[in-house]
Amino acid sequence: MTPDPPLLLDASIWVAAYDVDDRFYDNSRELTFDSALNAAALDLTLFEVANVVAKRWGGLTIAIELSRSVAKRCAENFVTVDPELIEATIEIAAEYRLTSYDAAYVAVARRHDWTLVSTDIRDLVSKGLAITPDAAV
Repeated sequence: MTPDPPLLLDASIWVAAYDVDDRFYDNSRELTFDSALNAAALDLTLFEVANVVAKRWGGLTIAIELSRSVAKRCAENFVTVDPELIEATIEIAAEYRLTSYDAAYVAVARRHDWTLVSTDIRDLVSKGLAITPDAAV
């Protein structure tokens, strides 16, 4: 039996899974902790998670722990940047007026035919480029 295609979880999902005040907290925790769900991540996710967690909560230990969790949870579906991904990212960023960070997730999702899951309603979900955590579980 072939496993379901992974869900590409952007950094906002990982951060929401640790933020009890986030409206997507419960669904994000399910996506990040339920090993029965196939998950994927981009190497960029580690940097984004570390940056947000360290800035928001001043938690260097939590930032390190969470970055390690992302890498471990998504080890089989962990995407690293390459020149073709950068090219696709630039094109998507220009087309949708996104940051390179957001566009990179879209590029990876398209390359692998994965569903991108994000809490970024304004830039990703509203443009049909991602789904919210509650729609994913």
